[in-house]
Amino acid sequence: MQKIKTALLSYGMSGKIFHAPFLSLHEGFQLTGAWERSSKNIQNDYPGVKSYSSLDELLDDDVQLIVVNTPVATHYQYTKMALEAGKHVLVEKAFTTNAAEAEELEALAKAKDVKLTVYQNRRWDSDFLTAKKVLEEGVLGDIVEAEIHFDRYNPALSPKAHKETGEPGAGILWDLGSHIIDQALQLFGFPQAVFSDIRVTRSGSKIGDCFDILLYYTDKRVRLKAGFFMREPVPAYILHGTKGSFLKHRADVQEDELKAGRQPNEKGWGTEPADKEGILHTEVNNEVIRKKIPTEQGSYFSLFNGLHDAIINNTEEPVTAAQGVAVMKIIDAAITGNKLKQVIQL
Repeated sequence: MQKIKTALLSYGMSGKIFHAPFLSLHEGFQLTGAWERSSKNIQNDYPGVKSYSSLDELLDDDVQLIVVNTPVATHYQYTKMALEAGKHVLVEKAFTTNAAEAEELEALAKAKDVKLTVYQNRRWDSDFLTAKKVLEEGVLGDIVEAEIHFDRYNPALSPKAHKETGEPGAGILWDLGSHIIDQALQLFGFPQAVFSDIRVTRSGSKIGDCFDILLYYTDKRVRLKAGFFMREPVPAYILHGTKGSFLKHRADVQEDELKAGRQPNEKGWGTEPADKEGILHTEVNNEVIRKKIPTEQGSYFSLFNGLHDAIINNTEEPVTAAQGVAVMKIIDAAITGNKLKQVIQL
């Protein structure tokens, strides 16, 4: 398999946990190194790779793919520099700080004839894949109302300053919101209008850390919610249709497994505990049923498989820049709607 030389723009948690393990194990990628500004750690984990001292040094190397996994406020600048250098780019979520920046990068990637992918790894979470499968099977009938939650209990402020100072792109809307907005668009398409309520709930916080967003469609309403004071979380996926309902808690294990040092090629990777199965309560062939639904296996490797295919065989990216732009348009509308306390037509 043809290898793609790939470098990271940082080697903190994102690089160490979510990117390097997959790039080093995938036979289609060659991890060449990372841009490390102070601490030099990547060579301890991956002997033989480079620790770049500057972005210019990295861009001058024969790297083909650059992973922009720096704070959101830098995504536009660094992605633009990489694209202008003729590199393919995998940019972390949130894509940018606003839709205008995202649209400019989308156009630049097309002009340079390179691939631009947004790292929406949560499309390959086991819980989301299960909810998606239930929808596609049509056992719920026509969806009338749906909710997607990303609830956590974590009142403490982040030790990472860039996440708490209120800089562009900081806050739960860009962090967790970008995931569940993307998931909603994948399941239901682009809405007609948006209403939002964004609040600050943690003591000392300078950023929005709780949101409630309504996406309006002609035939359904979709609610998206996230916050840091949900000690007892509700199901992450709540789908109500004309025939029945499906409820599923957020239970994907991949992030925890990566943090624990497990490798994504190990047997049983991405397999949820059986007691986390979702509940389907619906009607099939005039018979009412209520049963647990086996959970799909999660696999972030699928994103990297799709990205390799896109670069080598010129297929569509696993998460396109256009899809990233759509998420940013929802975020822009949510910010405007919260400020004006109005429904924003799209």
